[in-house]
Amino acid sequence: MKVKNGKILGVLGGMGPAASAEFLRQFAALCPARCDQEHPKVYMIADCDIPDRTEAIFGRGPSPEAQLKKDLEQLAAWGADLLAVPCNTAHFFIDRFLPQLPVPFVHIIEETVLAAKRLSPEGAWMLSTKGTRACGLYQACAAKHGFTLYIPNEEESDASQEVIDKIKANDFSEAGAVCKNLVENLWRKKDLPVMTACTELPLGYDASGLPRERAVSSITALAAACVRELYKEA
Repeated sequence: MKVKNGKILGVLGGMGPAASAEFLRQFAALCPARCDQEHPKVYMIADCDIPDRTEAIFGRGPSPEAQLKKDLEQLAAWGADLLAVPCNTAHFFIDRFLPQLPVPFVHIIEETVLAAKRLSPEGAWMLSTKGTRACGLYQACAAKHGFTLYIPNEEESDASQEVIDKIKANDFSEAGAVCKNLVENLWRKKDLPVMTACTELPLGYDASGLPRERAVSSITALAAACVRELYKEA
């Protein structure tokens, strides 16, 4: 039997709102709780004003680094014992100040790569924002763990970004259609699971009607890791 260990989770969301809501839904669903009081306490900042991460990586917009750091430090100041950010691209900036954070941080990229390796040791397709693809965080993490990532070409990357943009615009139906076409094309090239390395992409994949067991969700990986850190054996 597992019981909560009393630690408080601090979540920095808003990047985007639908992905943050899905993270909280999955986190609650994964908790081994039978009533309200058996769930961990969660503090959340849903900061939708944080500048676009991909635009910043490509030098087309302001850096979100200062706001990310401020929000995470605010969560810690409120009493959060553990921090998580359900946005993959934001970690390019978070990694720059990660050692300065006053409490432990659950890293979505590390957790997603490890989850993908458990599902498919022979490798996986990586779907992400263009910013995440360009900055190489997932590629470096996969190499560290001896895991092979297959990177979509430029046209396929455009389609992946389109799925993300459709989810942010609440157009789930069209996002699902684009995602279905993209993933089926990838599977024709190499029949491997897809790793949704952007927190909008699991929502697009779910809307596609494709088999859930053929995808590794970065939302689920992060939620599961947070649950592991917040419960102990009774």
